Amino acid sequence: MPQREGDPLVTFHFLLDLSGKAQGLFTEISGLGSETEVVETKVTDSKGRDFIKKVPGRLKFTDVTLKRGVTKEMDFWKWRQMVVEGKASDARTNCTITMLSTDLEPVAQWNLQNAWPSKISGPQAQAESSTFGMEELTITYEFLERVS
Repeated sequence: MPQREGDPLVTFHFLLDLSGKAQGLFTEISGLGSETEVVETKVTDSKGRDFIKKVPGRLKFTDVTLKRGVTKEMDFWKWRQMVVEGKASDARTNCTITMLSTDLEPVAQWNLQNAWPSKISGPQAQAESSTFGMEELTITYEFLERVS
């Protein structure tokens, strides 16, 4: 059945592009978003009644975590190593996450500004398991925009 306009998008992979410096396909993503802190202030209305007023506070972007099967590719590990070596300012880059359909066509895209890898981890191996070894990359960033 063909997808109709307005139907939820079916995902297959996520492409992470570090401004052309590195690219990789991932099968899982979480945490892509933003939130505004809620600030509670005690106020008194014109009749002398106290109540709590909630107002928007600071804008905060949540860390994004991507997962994929382990490959021979080392670009993301090298990117993380820059931070480990104290070169976080050199590691900062703009990047794009593109959600791909089962036909590998772009269906949605997000741009992250001043992104850097705050965590990377390899597989948790079990010798008797027949599952793929998965690696996980967590990215911290300063601004997020969905562009398509």
